[in-house]
Amino acid sequence: MPEIAEVETVRNTLKNMILGKVIKSVKVIYPKILDSNLEEFKSILPGKKFIDIKRNGKWLIFDLGDYYLLSHLRMEGKYFVKNHNEPINKHEHIIITFIDDTDLRYHDTRKFGRMKLIKKEELDSTPEIKKQGIEPISDKLTKEYLYSKIHKSNLPIKTILLDQTIIAGLGNIYADEVLFASHINPLKKGSDITLSDCENIKNTSREIITKAIDCGGTTIKSYTSSLGVTGRFQQFLAVHKREKEPCLICKTPIVRIKVGGRSTYFCPKCQK
Repeated sequence: MPEIAEVETVRNTLKNMILGKVIKSVKVIYPKILDSNLEEFKSILPGKKFIDIKRNGKWLIFDLGDYYLLSHLRMEGKYFVKNHNEPINKHEHIIITFIDDTDLRYHDTRKFGRMKLIKKEELDSTPEIKKQGIEPISDKLTKEYLYSKIHKSNLPIKTILLDQTIIAGLGNIYADEVLFASHINPLKKGSDITLSDCENIKNTSREIITKAIDCGGTTIKSYTSSLGVTGRFQQFLAVHKREKEPCLICKTPIVRIKVGGRSTYFCPKCQK
């Protein structure tokens, strides 16, 4: 699944490829991806152009002037820019064609992704954006904020870190890495997390996500890049996907367990 670093990489790459392009037509092959009226979606986009691409957590926000197109990649969503005469792949569900006869194609093997067209003034009140928490690279993410959100919870800290209403954009890969760097066991309850732990989570989240963005994200089997960009942060993973491999600090074999239904990797010695 693409997380904040991967979505940021997609955003920056697309900005270099489609900004300023005028939309000629829209083809919707699988309408269920849309959380908007199909006919309005197909009628409003032609004639508009992409002015900017923003991001909030894992949501891409395409600026169309008086409208925003929201896009969440979910598990396997990808964007491709292709010539219009190239055959349509069976997993390409939404085709936006520009007047230069190139396409922006949304590709999603599992069809879990979401798109929504909204008026610009509706952004802050749109539920998908309104409920987003603070991003791990934001100065607003403080130890006090984090402690206030989790200190009454009996959920495991790994589950809490995946709650997008608390920290926006932090997903399974980076939650594992943050907890390892913070020396916190993923099963530790939120109510047992100290203010000092929250300081560590805040600092390591910023460091890890900043480095991951610089590396173009993480390319692993569950999510591979599109747009010709391949992430490099997988070279720096300390625990995720390293089951039975020696811990980089103490050489104890990395363990994989399930927490809240998600595969979770940690060092049983460093993260007691």
